[in-house]
Amino acid sequence: MRLGLKTATNLVVVVPRARTRSIINFTLFRTKTPSFHSSLSSPMSTHQVRDNIQLSDVEKRIFDRLLATLRHFNLQTHLRVAGGWVRDKLLGKECYDIDIALDKMMGTEFVDKVREYLLSIGEDAQGVCVIESNPDQSKHLETARMRLFDMWIDFVNLRSEEYTENSRIPSMQKFGTPEEDAYRRDLTINSLFYNINTNSVEDFTKRGISDLKSGKIVTPLPPKATFLDDPLRVVRAIRFGARFEFTLDEDLKQAAACDEVKDALAAKISRERIGTEIDLMMSGNQPVKAMTYICDLTIFWIVFSLPPVFEPAISDGCERLCISQLDIAWNLIHLLGKTTFTDEQRRLTLYAAMFLPLRNTIYREKKAKKVPVVNYIFRESLKRKAKDPETVLDLHRASNKFLSLIPCLVSNEDVQIVGHDWMTELIDVPVSSRVRVLTGFLLRELKDFWRVALLISILLHPIDFNDTEDESSQLSKRRDLFNTVENSVIKLGLEKVWDVKQLINGKDVMSVLQLKGGPLVKEWLDKAMAWQLAHPSGTAEECLDWLREANSKRVKLE
Repeated sequence: MRLGLKTATNLVVVVPRARTRSIINFTLFRTKTPSFHSSLSSPMSTHQVRDNIQLSDVEKRIFDRLLATLRHFNLQTHLRVAGGWVRDKLLGKECYDIDIALDKMMGTEFVDKVREYLLSIGEDAQGVCVIESNPDQSKHLETARMRLFDMWIDFVNLRSEEYTENSRIPSMQKFGTPEEDAYRRDLTINSLFYNINTNSVEDFTKRGISDLKSGKIVTPLPPKATFLDDPLRVVRAIRFGARFEFTLDEDLKQAAACDEVKDALAAKISRERIGTEIDLMMSGNQPVKAMTYICDLTIFWIVFSLPPVFEPAISDGCERLCISQLDIAWNLIHLLGKTTFTDEQRRLTLYAAMFLPLRNTIYREKKAKKVPVVNYIFRESLKRKAKDPETVLDLHRASNKFLSLIPCLVSNEDVQIVGHDWMTELIDVPVSSRVRVLTGFLLRELKDFWRVALLISILLHPIDFNDTEDESSQLSKRRDLFNTVENSVIKLGLEKVWDVKQLINGKDVMSVLQLKGGPLVKEWLDKAMAWQLAHPSGTAEECLDWLREANSKRVKLE
């Protein structure tokens, strides 16, 4: 990221590159976008990988019960913990997602045996259930599930699969060997097994552990064939590469970016599954790296697909601008400190920042209604819950309001509010109180998300940069501006203003103004709240006196 090297760029129009010292309102800047290309040429890093798996006390008790079941019924079955649990344990990380693969029986059969054994020794079998196969949710096989010592355990059989050309649903499934099962998995680092019977790690691809140590993201089989079988593996490879800060294999990158794989990703994978993977990235420890991978592999507009028709046109390289805004927001969040935002606020902050360059782009729904494309991305491209686009769009709108207030909030002198065109009919208050009134209404609208809207507005606010400043000092200026505005809001006594109870209610308004209801009641309640914000020490009786006087003036004017 190079904040000092800026190109003034409208949201959807390409303009010539130019040096500039500040950002004007409602203009974003193309900054140097993070890229993994240069990192691939650097020496391979070595990651600490344990020689064996150290079980927790709970894991020991779980595995002891499973082995006892084998002995009790004289079952000649090997129990293998598969995938992520093995990877995480070897990396010294805790994992509470235990998936067990069986080589000679179905998961439901074995769970029945476990339940029978537990009952024979006077223990309860909790939460036993069967999860039907659901290819749209990446569940290709029936899964048996049970709860042991407060941990959920999934049981499936080892398998081998074949896929049809136009679907990620396997056309043929059969019992497989451990080696076949390992090679059908998405990545070598996820192909490892922990054999419970022998208390040993099994690496059937013969490179899972070495790739884990060297920090490489590689597919067990040729990457193009692997991705065409299941294109979601492209997105998963990106997520794991970013999460563990591993390097994507060169052949894997080429396969992921080829047109055939990109077409398959667009056509074969449910949008819910893509959205789930993206949300895990945005909530994870390296969202910028993950989105940069998506951008560099040229699948950004496949993942964040747009409606067929929208306006204005989006400029070439807009996706890079999205990543740049995400990068600045991510660094600013860390500079401000982790306690400034909750996990949910951080997640939505990052979405709002990344989609800033698209905030003025719209499409038309039924009845020609204009809708922001950001709404389409969340609802159709990612299939996220309705609250996510609502919150992000509210943040975009609120950031524009905050933007007009920032000059007043950072100044110790009375500064005329410039650029605000909202609530003009309510500001029947002294000029000196208008900043408090407008800020108070904005915070009552945003509630706990007001700091998120402030951060988004900081991304849009003019910042004077010196050509000699490095990116750290430039980012610090944004941090300082955020802190100054935050302190001003607190000094105005507005930090929890949404919890302040209004002095008068609708019945009071109808009684004083002799109204029977209707929109005028809401209008006068808003005016009364504006008065209350302008007179923080005022009483209900004083507010009613003001209401009578204001209404009397209105009647005379009419």
